[in-house]
Amino acid sequence: MHIVVTGGLGFIGSNFIRHLITEDQDIFITNIDAQTYAGKLDNLKDIESKKNYQYFKGFIQDYEFIENIIKTYKPDVIINFAAETHVDRSIKAAQPFIETNIVGTQVLLDIALKQKIKRYIQISTDEVYGSIEPPGKFTENSLIKPNSPYSASKAAADHLVRAYNKTYGLNTVIIRCSNNFGPYQYPEKVIPYFISLALQDKKVPVYGDGLNVRDWIYVLDFCSAISLVLKKGEIGQVYNVGGDCELTNLELTKTLLKRLGKPESLLSYVEDRLGHDRRYAMDCTKIKNELGWKRKYDFAEALDITIEWYKNNREWIERRTKQLTKN
Repeated sequence: MHIVVTGGLGFIGSNFIRHLITEDQDIFITNIDAQTYAGKLDNLKDIESKKNYQYFKGFIQDYEFIENIIKTYKPDVIINFAAETHVDRSIKAAQPFIETNIVGTQVLLDIALKQKIKRYIQISTDEVYGSIEPPGKFTENSLIKPNSPYSASKAAADHLVRAYNKTYGLNTVIIRCSNNFGPYQYPEKVIPYFISLALQDKKVPVYGDGLNVRDWIYVLDFCSAISLVLKKGEIGQVYNVGGDCELTNLELTKTLLKRLGKPESLLSYVEDRLGHDRRYAMDCTKIKNELGWKRKYDFAEALDITIEWYKNNREWIERRTKQLTKN
């Protein structure tokens, strides 16, 4: 099977490519990534010389570029990870999110349809659902109510994916996941950012009262879910994937500080984010019952693995932290 992965130098995309190549030697992967600030070649340095892997630099909204690759290599599947993802950046400037997340998705869908791609998988987010009060959880039938420019752009992309299935019969599947964490995550995201700050004994900023709730999943558990959907997912369906691990931001921060051996005095409350969703929680019954997916890692174990990775890769995170201060 030949799979085109877009955004494969980013956090989840690079972990997925490494996972898939390790899991199935019969798969060939073509990785397309624009090498924006969060996608770097060294995220896949360990596999770049493999015979069943190739990489092209470019933007998914560049129709001619994408069509040329798809026509030349004739893949079976497109999995779209490529996206602008950071909520704070979307609040400051929404345009890049529109261009990549919406226009880029439309370009991929048009080319997938024209070139008769056998399956198109869209990697989405729980944020398209908006916020939910406890004890409720989002199901695949929950209303789409995005509250940030980022989540609105991802919701629009999801609607396009659904439309291409319903209108044209394109074989599409959407996967919506909760907050991922693990190695190779750009340090503007909360867990690597807080690890980086705490290791330097710098203040760790917590938005508002710190009681916003997120559901956390280790990235390799999400990768295993994507693999299952690739092989067994039903055409036109949506699958929620979560870690069944709800934590307030305050609980997460205190846990990180404790595991790093740092005092809670490093915790600093800052002004809340605009439009900050209060709680995300995913119901993953569908993917568990229909596809047999289950998590391998519990949160504590995965967090320890993640912390050790960042401790052992200080140069990796320092390079990105320096870049982050320039952006």
